[in-house]
Amino acid sequence: MPLTQNGEALVLETHAHRLVLPLPDWLTDDERAGETLPLVETMFSSSERQAILTITPKGETAETWRTLYAARITLEPDRALIDYRRSTMTGYARNCRPGLTGFFQLGEDRGEALAPLGFVCGAFLERLGNLIGMGEVAIISFKRTPAGIAAVYQEWRGDAFDPTDPTAWPVPTDVVELRARQLHDEAELIATGD
Repeated sequence: MPLTQNGEALVLETHAHRLVLPLPDWLTDDERAGETLPLVETMFSSSERQAILTITPKGETAETWRTLYAARITLEPDRALIDYRRSTMTGYARNCRPGLTGFFQLGEDRGEALAPLGFVCGAFLERLGNLIGMGEVAIISFKRTPAGIAAVYQEWRGDAFDPTDPTAWPVPTDVVELRARQLHDEAELIATGD
């Protein structure tokens, strides 16, 4: 897997890019001080134009996770970042029950530097059998180079909830805000030209 640890950061090298990521936020300070990769579950997949990395707490699987930390690198040099964000929103919304879906921005966009995007889904659609009775909160940070786009995101799942009541969310709002700032400020996408 093209993922390594460099001090307090994870580094994914793929598709002529280096994506620097903050460490998973669920690790303790002691765990963060050492080798963190043995303490998490990772999965990496790639195609010609895209790579996806997912990280979950040790013991959680693709079917059972409650916390997911992930990154997607897409080679789309001509696509506007705002358009990529719109299509990401559409992708998230199509799995959530209408009326229980919401998006929010954590800060203001500054040109091509987009503010982190938040998503709240009080309950997934019935057609998603394994997710019936569950909801989710997610944050996504977007980065770009002349050759590609990265979406760095974290999602928290729990029992279905009222999205208008932050105390019912599967994660406290201060954790969402802190993680959004970390992903926005610390994640970095660098073109390597390999």
